[in-house]
Amino acid sequence: LFLRDIVDDDDDDDLERVSWSGEPVGSISWSIKETASSSTSSLEGRDSGLQKGSSSYAALPKQVSSYSLSSLFKGELCLSLSALSDTGVKNYAPELRRPKAEYKDYSSDWSPKDTVRRMQRGKVCSLERFRSLQDKLVLLDEAVAGHDGNVITAVLIFLKRTLRREILFRELEVRQVALCHLIHFLKEAGEQKLLLDLLRFLDRTEEVALSQYREHLNIQDVEKRREFLKGCIGLPFSAEDTSHIQDHYTLLERQIIIEANDRHLETAGQSEVFRKYPRKASILNMPLVTTLFYSCFYHYTEAEGTFSSPTNLKKTFKIPDKQYVLTALAARAKLRAWDDVDALFTTKNWLGYTKKKAPIGFHRVVEILQRNNAPVQVLQEYVRLVEDVETRLNLATKYKCHDVVIETYKDLKDRIQLTAYKCKVERGSAEEEKINSILNNMQIRWKN
Repeated sequence: LFLRDIVDDDDDDDLERVSWSGEPVGSISWSIKETASSSTSSLEGRDSGLQKGSSSYAALPKQVSSYSLSSLFKGELCLSLSALSDTGVKNYAPELRRPKAEYKDYSSDWSPKDTVRRMQRGKVCSLERFRSLQDKLVLLDEAVAGHDGNVITAVLIFLKRTLRREILFRELEVRQVALCHLIHFLKEAGEQKLLLDLLRFLDRTEEVALSQYREHLNIQDVEKRREFLKGCIGLPFSAEDTSHIQDHYTLLERQIIIEANDRHLETAGQSEVFRKYPRKASILNMPLVTTLFYSCFYHYTEAEGTFSSPTNLKKTFKIPDKQYVLTALAARAKLRAWDDVDALFTTKNWLGYTKKKAPIGFHRVVEILQRNNAPVQVLQEYVRLVEDVETRLNLATKYKCHDVVIETYKDLKDRIQLTAYKCKVERGSAEEEKINSILNNMQIRWKN
């Protein structure tokens, strides 16, 4: 039973309370805290005081079961539930000071529509009066019709608590909006067992498989996680998802091998790169791109046949050329291995001629090199390879690649810009002499 028409403003905590912010739908954090407070002696004292007709009364004894639902979807929702004992209702109901009419806001005779409207306005109300299955379903339908995600979720929590699972699942199957809200809530609240039961009931085999796969996140032991992922390969995923699960298992298996070998090399001090650049973290459970960077940093020169070879990773996991070049460039530039950077972009044709080619665009190469403090001589080489003239001039000016700026203005036959740029170089420097030599060259046909 709940205190209905007979609650004073100071005792709102003794109701089953539902208050809503009306914020839009977002993420959910769920915490449940059980507390209990009351004593037999205090109850007896209050009972005797009430029987004497005292006009004042102490705080209501209660056994509290408090639920807090916050940040529901992207808004905020607070739901706290407190249940009063039958004794509390019987003893204190006759002694309230105000007329019953003043407590109409707490009436137990609200219709489902009125209840939903009150919840939307953040009013205090109890859902326990809706006892029959029909009343509960009408309440849910009204909540859905109100288009308020907070209210829908609150009603679903009430139904989840008061209905058997098979009945709840059966009724939600024909109410897709409410079903989607419950599935999202169960995912956010981490109620994995109930979620899996619901998905199985709905015959959503792929979603069941994905939910089971997510359980690997809770497994800390790397060997147990590897075995768990191995078992996930046989679950009823789509063809694309099956490929991803297989890659995840293969990657973790390889990381275990690399980690064991590198830990030994680092401890023994047998590798110069590990002595010069000690590892800051384990490679276990890292993403594929992080693993590739690690491999390019510590194992760049290894043969393709080894598990830790970057080319082996690229081939095994079908890493695109752009991603591989970006990652390898960042790793080798961090080590200031400029020869490796040069080789990364050098290609030969069938006649044996070499040229530089970058699948990511040389302007991005320049930016990555500059972030890794590459010397001007290295930067200039790649700034020259930027095809767009305006981009090349901007990069050369920004990073003070004077030779590139001078050569570009010479090629453009822009005497005015070259003369203006002369003021930006150091007086008496080799760059100033180069500009003077070009300006004095009578064979150049300037356009201005």
